[in-house]
Amino acid sequence: MQLSPVKTLPTRLALRGREVWLGALYCALIAAVATIIGGFVPLVGSAIPAVVLGVLISLVRTPAAKLRPGIAYSSKFVLQCAVVLLGAQLSLRAVVEVGAESLPVMLSSLTVCLLAAWWLGRLLNIDRDVRTLIGVGTGICGASAIAAISPVIRAKSSDISYAISTVFLFNILAVLIFPAVGHALGMSPHAFGLFAGTAVNDTSSVVAAASAFSTAALGFAVVVKLVRTLMIIPISVGLAVIDNKRSAGAQKFTLKRIFGLVPWFLIGFLVVAAISSTGIIAPRITEAATQTSVFLVAMALAGIGLSTDLGAIRSAGLKPLMLGGILSVLVALTTIGTMFATGHLAL
Repeated sequence: MQLSPVKTLPTRLALRGREVWLGALYCALIAAVATIIGGFVPLVGSAIPAVVLGVLISLVRTPAAKLRPGIAYSSKFVLQCAVVLLGAQLSLRAVVEVGAESLPVMLSSLTVCLLAAWWLGRLLNIDRDVRTLIGVGTGICGASAIAAISPVIRAKSSDISYAISTVFLFNILAVLIFPAVGHALGMSPHAFGLFAGTAVNDTSSVVAAASAFSTAALGFAVVVKLVRTLMIIPISVGLAVIDNKRSAGAQKFTLKRIFGLVPWFLIGFLVVAAISSTGIIAPRITEAATQTSVFLVAMALAGIGLSTDLGAIRSAGLKPLMLGGILSVLVALTTIGTMFATGHLAL
C-alpha cells in the first residue's frame, strides 16, 4: 500500500500535465510578449507588462474554463519555482561581505517599513493581506518579495496585482528622484550604491537609479539589492507562523513544527544560493538560471493578471496607494538617517 503512490506517480503527473499545459502555455506566451516589451524598456522589466497584459486580456475576454487550471498552476507553482531560481543570483561570500556593511541600514529601513505598514494599514482600514504585501514589497525587494510572500499568506490575485502595481509606481519615482537626492547630499558612489540598493526595490529600478548617478555606484548597489533578497526568508517564516497560529488556534509551537512551516521553495532558494556560491557552476548556467527565473516570474504574473478581480481592486480604492507612497518615503528617510548614524554619509 505504501508503494502505491510511487507506482501511480507517472500516471498522476501525466494527467496533471494534460490538465494544465494549455493554460500554462497561454501564460508563457503572454510572458514572452512581456519580455520583449521589457527588452525595449528595461526600466519597466517584464513583470509589470505581464500583469498588465493579463488584466487587459481578461477584460476583453474571460479565460475559457479549459485554461483556468493552467492559469492557476502558473500563478502558484510556477511562481514558487521562480523564487527557487532567484537564489542563483546570490553568492554566500558576497552576502557575508556586503551584509556586514549594509545590514544595519537594511534592518532599520525594513523594521520601520513593516511597523508602519502594520500601523498605518490598520489606521487606514486596509485589508491585512494588501498591507502585508505592500509593506514587504516596499521594505524588501518589490515584485520578487511579493511573489515569495503571496503563497505563504494565500493572497488573492487582486491583492497581488494591486501591491505590485503600487510598489512599481514608487520605484519609478525613486529612479527619477534619488540620483538628484544623492548629488544634493554629496554622496560618494559607494554611499549612493548603499542608498539605492536599500531604498529602491526591483533590480531593474536599482540598476536604473545607480546608473543615473554614476557607473561606479552600480556594482555595489546591485549586490546590496541581492543581499536584501535574503530578508524574504525570515519574513516568510514569521508570516507562516502567524498565519498558522491564526488558523489553527492557540496551539503550542515546537521548533519542529516551526521548521515544518518553512515553504519548500524558500529552502530551494537557499540550496540554489549555496550551490551558486561554491563556484562549481559555470557562469553561463548561473546566468541562464537567473534569466529563467525572470521569465517564470513574468509567466506567473501573467496568470495572476488573468485571474485578477478588478472589482476587488476598485473597492480597495486609493488608500493602498497612499500607504505605498508613505512607506516609500519612510524607507528613504530611514535609510539616509541610518547611513548618517553609521558613518556612511557625512552631511
